[in-house]
Amino acid sequence: MGSALSRVAVLLAASTVLTFASSPPQASSTAADVLSFRIIVVDSHDDAQRVREQLLGGEDFASLARSLSIDSSAARGGLLGPLAASGLRPEIQSTLAGLTPGELSPVMRVPTGFAVVKAFRDASAVSAPSPVNAGLAATGSVRYVFDVSGYSEAILALKQFPKPEGWNESPRSICEMRTQSFVMAQTSIERFLASTESGPSSVHPFDLAQAYFLLGQLNAYQGSMQAAIDAFQKARDIAAADVPSIRLGLEEALGIAFLHKAELDNGVTHAPGERCLLTSRPAVPLAKTKDLTRAIEHFTRYLGEKPDDLEVRWLLNVAHMALGTYPREVPYTQLIPPSALESAEDVGRFVDVAGEAGLVSVASAGGVIVDDFDNDGRLDVVTSDFNSCQPMRFFRRGERGQFVEGAARAGLGDQTGGLNMLQADYNNDGFLDILLLRGAWELAQRKSLLRNNGDGTFTDVTVASGLATPVTRTQAAVWSDVNRDGLLDLFVGNEDSPAQLFLNKGDGTFEETAARAGVNRTAFSKGVSAADYDNDGWPDLYVSNLGGPGFLYHNNGGGRFTEVAATAGVTGSGQGFATWFFDYDNDGWQDLFATSYYTSVDETVRSYLRLPHNATTMKLYRNRGNGTFEDVTARAGLDKVVMPMGANFGDLDNDGFLDIYLGTGSPSYASLVPSVLLRNRNGASFVDVTAASGTGELHKGHGVAFADLDDDGDEEIVFQVGGATPGDAHALRLFDNPGNGNDWITLKLTGVKTNRAAIGARIAITVDNGARGRRVIHRRVNSGGSFGASPLQQHIGLGAGARVVEVAVSWPDSGSQQRFINVAKNQTLEIREFAGSYTSTPRHAQPLRSGGRR
Repeated sequence: MGSALSRVAVLLAASTVLTFASSPPQASSTAADVLSFRIIVVDSHDDAQRVREQLLGGEDFASLARSLSIDSSAARGGLLGPLAASGLRPEIQSTLAGLTPGELSPVMRVPTGFAVVKAFRDASAVSAPSPVNAGLAATGSVRYVFDVSGYSEAILALKQFPKPEGWNESPRSICEMRTQSFVMAQTSIERFLASTESGPSSVHPFDLAQAYFLLGQLNAYQGSMQAAIDAFQKARDIAAADVPSIRLGLEEALGIAFLHKAELDNGVTHAPGERCLLTSRPAVPLAKTKDLTRAIEHFTRYLGEKPDDLEVRWLLNVAHMALGTYPREVPYTQLIPPSALESAEDVGRFVDVAGEAGLVSVASAGGVIVDDFDNDGRLDVVTSDFNSCQPMRFFRRGERGQFVEGAARAGLGDQTGGLNMLQADYNNDGFLDILLLRGAWELAQRKSLLRNNGDGTFTDVTVASGLATPVTRTQAAVWSDVNRDGLLDLFVGNEDSPAQLFLNKGDGTFEETAARAGVNRTAFSKGVSAADYDNDGWPDLYVSNLGGPGFLYHNNGGGRFTEVAATAGVTGSGQGFATWFFDYDNDGWQDLFATSYYTSVDETVRSYLRLPHNATTMKLYRNRGNGTFEDVTARAGLDKVVMPMGANFGDLDNDGFLDIYLGTGSPSYASLVPSVLLRNRNGASFVDVTAASGTGELHKGHGVAFADLDDDGDEEIVFQVGGATPGDAHALRLFDNPGNGNDWITLKLTGVKTNRAAIGARIAITVDNGARGRRVIHRRVNSGGSFGASPLQQHIGLGAGARVVEVAVSWPDSGSQQRFINVAKNQTLEIREFAGSYTSTPRHAQPLRSGGRR
C-alpha cells in the first residue's frame, strides 16, 4: 500500500488545476516593483522536486537551468530580470514576494510545466533586461481552460512508471508502457479511496476531494464519462461541506463531463455530419438530451456566482446548440449573439463526405498526408494516431474513386502512435517516403522513417538511416536541401533537447550536424518551416517555439546558419505552434505566418465578441524584400486568439491567393471552439468564412491538408479530428469543395539535379484575367504548413476567365529556369528539370460522394 499511496501523492501534487479552478491566487501587495530571479521549468512535479533537492544539495542553479530547464531562459542559466512585478503571472509574484534573497521556492505549477525559482532583489545585478516568455508573463491573467480530460494525469503516470532501458525505441513497447502505467495509476487511486471508505480516515477533506477529482480525470481519459461524473460528484459533495473554495470549479467540471457524455452517447464523434459544427442558427437537436440538460444546469449554477466567466458562458451556449435551443432559450445576459458567429462572406458550403468516399477512420489526435504514393496519378491519404497503441491508416484511392484502407498490406500496421507526419523522396528513387514523429508533449520516443519500396509497401529504415537515436520529443520537422547537393536533408525541432539537422549522405544514411551548423538551440519547438526568404538561393529555417521567441536561421551557405529572428522582426507571439512560409500577397517574396497557442476558451471567445485580449495574437509577417519583415497582423485582420494546433494553407476558391485553415483545441473536453477557415482577400487581408463554409468543427483539430482529391479542379480540406485521449477520438473529416467557377492549373515537378521531389523549386505563373488585367502568381514546392501535409504537386488557382501567359519554374540546385508560354488552363502538367517541354497528364475526375455535387 505504501508504494500505491506514494504514486497517488505524486498524481495529487500534479492535479493543481482543481485548486485554482475558480480563481488564480492574487499577487501580494508586498512584491517588489522591480525584481530579478532565476527559474527552472521542467515537465513534471516529480522532476521539479528532484531539481529542488539537487539545488538544496549545493548544485549550481545556472548549470542545472542550462541542462534541464524547458523555459526559454535556459540559455541564460534561468535568469530573468530586471522585470516589473506587474509583468508576471500572479502566482509568480506571490511566490517571489515571500522569498528572501537566495531562497528557493517550493515547486509551483506554471502553464508550461513545474517550476522552482530562486529570488534576488538587486535588479542592478543584471546588466540588461531579459525577455519573459508568455507562460510566465502578465498575460498570465489569461484564463486557461479548465482541463477535464485526464491527459496530464495519464502522462504523469507514464513518466513515473518504471520502464526498461530502450522502452522508447520500439512502438510496441511504447504502447505497453502506456497501457501498464495507466492501469497502475487507476488501480492505485481506487485502492487509496477504498481505504478511506472502510472506516474513519485521517485524510484532509481537500485531499480527499482532490483524490476523487483525480479518479474522475482518469475515467474521463478513457471516455468512461458516467464513472467520471460519479467521482466528480463525490468531490463536489465533500467540497460543499468542507472545502467551499473548490466547489465552484467542480460545478464546471460536472458541466463539462455531462456535455462530453452527451456527445459520446449520441454518436456525434463517430458520425458527426453537421452535429458538431459551429452554428449561428437553430440546429437539429441531439436525440438523447438528458445529459445536455444536466450540463446546462451546472453551467447555469456556476454563472449564477460568476456571471462574467466567458469560458462557462461559451459552454452554456454550445450545450444549447446541441439541445436545439440556441439562441432562443439562452438567457439574454449569457447569450453569445448569432451575429458574433456569422461570416462576412459566402464561399459556398463545404460538406463532409469522408464516409461516402471511404475515408472511414475514428482516431485520436494525429497527422495527415495527402499525396500520390504509388505514382498512379491519384492522391492517397495517410493518417497517424497520437494513441500509442493505434496504428497509422493508409487510404489508397482506387480506379472507381473510393478510398480503401490498407495500412497492414502496406507494411504500416505496426507503426503505432505519432502526432505528425510529412512526406519526401529522401533517396531520390521516384517514390515518396514517410517520416512519422513521436513523443510530443510526453516523453522522448523514436521517429520512424518509412521507405517507399515502390511496390505498394514500406520498410522501416529508421535504424539503418541513423535517425533512430537519440530519441527525442517532437512533432516538428521539415525536409529541405540545405546544402544544395540534390539530396533532401532533415531539420527536427525538439521539445526537450537541442534541435537536429541531419544531412543526407546519399547512401540511405544521415549525419547529424546541428551543432556545427549553428542550429542546435534548445526550446519547446512546435513547428518548423523552410524557405529561401531572402531569395539568395539558400533555404533558410524558421522554428516556432511555445513559451519563447521563434528562431529564424539564415543559411549562410557552406553548412552554417545565423539566427536573425530579432533583427528580421519575426520573433513570433512567444507562444508559437504551427508556422509556415508562404507568399500570401503574390509579390515574389516568402512571407511568414506564426500562430499563437493559448489553451484558453476565454481568449477565443474574446475574439468572437471583439473584446480586448490578455494573450498575444497570431502573427503575419510581410517580407519587405530586404532581409526584414513587417508585422501586418492587425492590418490583415488576423489579430485574433483562436487556439490553433493543426493548420495549413491552400486556395479554397481558385482566386490565386492562399487561404488558411486552423484546427483548434487542447486536450480538455472544455475546448469546444470552432476550427477556423480564413479567406485571403486579394493579398491584403483575411476574412473568417467558417460559419458560411460549414467547416467550423468544434472538436479537436489536428493534421490539415488542402488537396484536389476528386481531380475536379478545386481543393478539398482533409482534416484529422480528435483529441489527445482515447475518450476524445473523432471521425476524420473530408470537406468537399462546392466549386467556384474559377480556373486553375496543377504542376507536378520532377528534379534531376535538384532533389527528385522538387522541394524548394519556385513557380511563377503569369496570367491574364481579362478586365482585371495581368498578374503573377507565385508558389514554392512544399507540403504546406507544419502540422499536416498537402501534396507536393502544386494546385494553383488562376481566377476567373484566365489565360495563362507563361509558366516559369526556377530550380534551386541547378539554378536553371524553364519558361513555357500560352499553356492551356484547367489541366495537370508534369515538368522535368532541364526539359524543353512538359507533359499533360490525364485527369481522374470522380465525385467523392454518390450523386456528385448537390
